[in-house]
Amino acid sequence: MTGLGRRGEEAAARYLERRGYRLLERNLRLAGVEVDLVAEKGDWICFVEVKSRRRSHQGDPMEFVDPRKQARLIRAARVFCSGRSRWNRPVRFDVISVLETESGLKINHLPDAFVEE
Repeated sequence: MTGLGRRGEEAAARYLERRGYRLLERNLRLAGVEVDLVAEKGDWICFVEVKSRRRSHQGDPMEFVDPRKQARLIRAARVFCSGRSRWNRPVRFDVISVLETESGLKINHLPDAFVEE
């Protein structure tokens, strides 16, 4: 992971905590997939993909969570929740984009970015 990637994930974690989320896991490896952040808020378990970029012309970081990545995150969420009655709650998939600008890191949080089909 790059320095920007680490800074982006740390900024995303702080962002969520300031908004009342409780972080459960960071960089969790399940089913061959790394989940950047797993958090809970209210009844929800949130699986969060963090995408960081240096410049906006590289594309919106949200665009980099393609259907293949979505399917992998869904698979990891199923493994995480299986056999754990404590986690028998609604699941949500969020994407947080972190864009490095001259004035610092700009964070955009998209809750419920995609759904399990």
